Amino acid sequence: MSNSDEIRWRQRLANFSKAMAQLEAACDLVDYSDLERAGLVQTFEFSFELGWKTLKDLLFYEGYDEKTPRDVIRRAFEAGYLAEEDTETALDALDKRNLLSHTYDEEIAEEAVELIKERYGPMLRRVRDKLLEKQDRT
Repeated sequence: MSNSDEIRWRQRLANFSKAMAQLEAACDLVDYSDLERAGLVQTFEFSFELGWKTLKDLLFYEGYDEKTPRDVIRRAFEAGYLAEEDTETALDALDKRNLLSHTYDEEIAEEAVELIKERYGPMLRRVRDKLLEKQDRT
């Protein structure tokens, strides 16, 4: 738990927050062109990646050394950074990452947009908010 570990998770949180601002803007759209839909999925993918890595860095700062996204998500739940429902949603998003990359298939692309806007985006928003609260308290 060095000062550099604390700086690392805080810097990652700043990047995660920026990514979330882009995701929220993308989720605010109503109708998507194929390119905009692909952009939404890509924005979700890097936001999700930054989300779990921010949790990983925070957990490392707190003395845990989880390696995989699944282990990080589970430990974040145990540490109180994720609610049970958000943990399940995050694990579901992790499982469906490959599905989301098939935006060239119209039906799958529409399902991806719905999942991101209705479930995954709101979950990431709550994670970001929880981490910002943690940052403000320390």
